[in-house]
Amino acid sequence: MVFTRLLGAFGVGGPEVDTVLPPGAVPPGGDLTGEVRLRGGGADVEIEHITLELVARVEAETEHGEQDGAVPFERFTVGGGFRLGAKEERAVPFTVALPWETPVSELHGQPLGIVLGVRTELGIAGARDKGDLDALAVRPLPVQEAVLEAFGRAGFGFRSADLEYGRIGGTGQQLPFYQEIELTPSPRYAHAVNEIEVTFLATPGAVEVVLEADKRGGLLTEGHDTVTRFTVSQYGTEHTDWDAEVDGWVRRLVEHRAAYGTHAPYGAGAHAPYGHGHHGDGHHGDHAHHDHHGSKDAHGHRSGPGMGTAVAAGAAGLAVGVAGGLVAAEVVDEVGDFFEGDEEDEEG
Repeated sequence: MVFTRLLGAFGVGGPEVDTVLPPGAVPPGGDLTGEVRLRGGGADVEIEHITLELVARVEAETEHGEQDGAVPFERFTVGGGFRLGAKEERAVPFTVALPWETPVSELHGQPLGIVLGVRTELGIAGARDKGDLDALAVRPLPVQEAVLEAFGRAGFGFRSADLEYGRIGGTGQQLPFYQEIELTPSPRYAHAVNEIEVTFLATPGAVEVVLEADKRGGLLTEGHDTVTRFTVSQYGTEHTDWDAEVDGWVRRLVEHRAAYGTHAPYGAGAHAPYGHGHHGDGHHGDHAHHDHHGSKDAHGHRSGPGMGTAVAAGAAGLAVGVAGGLVAAEVVDEVGDFFEGDEEDEEG
């Protein structure tokens, strides 16, 4: 972004800051490099610290209904402890590692509708001001991409992606929110599920894949959700038959419907029915439950579409029939509006 004058805490004539990120996307756990460019104001100042804060647009259920806002999820101090002279220009390079659970914002260059940002904070003489906010692009890890492409080849389509505030019980989740990538069912499974939601929880060596099936109800029964979890290695991705692996996962979800179809509906914060099965590389399938903080009703249905509803992933069959040009424009507008509104709140 262009230089942003820090007026909130430092007054007119204060320093200016511009954080520059290189083009392209970074994978979860990968190194984000760039530099913070400073320009002195009307007087010398002591820069106590330069801090980068990762923020995400997250949906949450509140007493006023479903709302979204900026949630910080990591902070890095990348510089400080020096004097910035009046009108002096200085660049502070940095390299920081993204958290492994950082949400994926694009697939093969196509935006998913996830809004992530890097916010720069300066500390001067005991005061702080957040003077710059830049968009952050995150691409999937190879294993995440392999799973999504397998879904695409199986005939599943991309519906939307969003970030939900809350935790998934029974997992090693670290962040205060999780990502859901919502897929429309393939023709083979359209009779059994309305959609499948995919959540990735990555660690340095493995990825937990949480699948949630929003199941159809019959004439006399109401639909409910089934959640199943699998752990896959980040290594040897190219040696795994992901088509067979993902098909096995989906079949297990569908089988749960027959096994537990007479149970009470699965709601927010409840434990999902489950069964154990072997993963292809020796890992076990397991169960999980979602604590959506009220983001779903008693039957697991959402109160409204996610923010990326009209976004096409466009890779390996994960595409929904939408007008691509219009969708891209909507995503750009949404990101811009979010950052602009966030900065106005800071200044206010």
